[in-house]
Amino acid sequence: MKVTVLTESELRQVVKVDRQAVAAIEQAFTWLAEGKVAMPPIMHITVPEYEGDVDIKSAYVSGLDRFAVKIGAGFFQNYKSGLPNSPAMMVVISAKTGMAEAILLDNAYLTDVRTGAAGAVAAMHLAPAEVTTAGVIGAGAQGRYQMMGLKTVRDFKRLLVYDLDESRVKQYVAEMQSVLNVEILPAASAEEVIRRCQAVVTCTPSRKPFIDPAWIHPGLHITAMGADLTGKQELAAQSVAAADILVCDRMSQSFTMGEFQHAFSAGLISEASPVIELGEITAGRQPGRQTDDQITICDLSGTGVQDTAIANLAVEQALGKGFGAQIETGNGP
Repeated sequence: MKVTVLTESELRQVVKVDRQAVAAIEQAFTWLAEGKVAMPPIMHITVPEYEGDVDIKSAYVSGLDRFAVKIGAGFFQNYKSGLPNSPAMMVVISAKTGMAEAILLDNAYLTDVRTGAAGAVAAMHLAPAEVTTAGVIGAGAQGRYQMMGLKTVRDFKRLLVYDLDESRVKQYVAEMQSVLNVEILPAASAEEVIRRCQAVVTCTPSRKPFIDPAWIHPGLHITAMGADLTGKQELAAQSVAAADILVCDRMSQSFTMGEFQHAFSAGLISEASPVIELGEITAGRQPGRQTDDQITICDLSGTGVQDTAIANLAVEQALGKGFGAQIETGNGP
């Protein structure tokens, strides 16, 4: 029995934030809506002594030959040792035998790609058809991948970027100008981003809301990416309640650890509210944006089926190019 080991460098060559990746993640949302996915709750391990935590996500999709188990970590003192703060890897397992087929040593790259692609899927169905000015709040890695994803589905010409750390904004502008081939402007505040843009992505680790409902205007689309744990929050609960269309990746997850948890706990939305899971839209069972003046908000906290989808794409593309070291594991004891 052999296991294929793929490095981050190899994976970066075969998987990018492009239409192929967006299509793979759109299919993952549809699988959810079609009831083809067995997806356990996220396993979260806290390592307080080293300011770290580990999330384990996975999903099996009926009909696929393989599925992924992702081990994603956040150890925020790693920079002192010259190590990445968010190391991650995926183990690809045969759905037929349970044996490991591949180990993807991606250092969270595939998570970045699939998350950027998920934002693109949301924008494809919920953002205005014409977006001239896009906005991103949070100038970290996801601030980059989200805008690469958005660019695949909306040909915006101008991008406003805001972050509490001005040095990160300067670096973002310098790096992303040529990547996106658009005009990139630093914004003075989160308010400026919301008021001036037609499509905005928030991707911060905030635990205090910074989006005021007074800033929200007709025609605005917001994809909120930052709230992926209980207690995190980017939008004031009243901002969520102001939307015409509310969408999430998984309702049960959104109400407990996603952006909508706060509006839910405040009683502004409930399990009976018309919150749509994105897969219902990608499967054609529910409409997305229907008019230019609708306000749409999508809460994406990430699901294991996205990891299985991007891992399958990565393995197929890598094997097609002959990438990867083959490790003999033996046939058991």
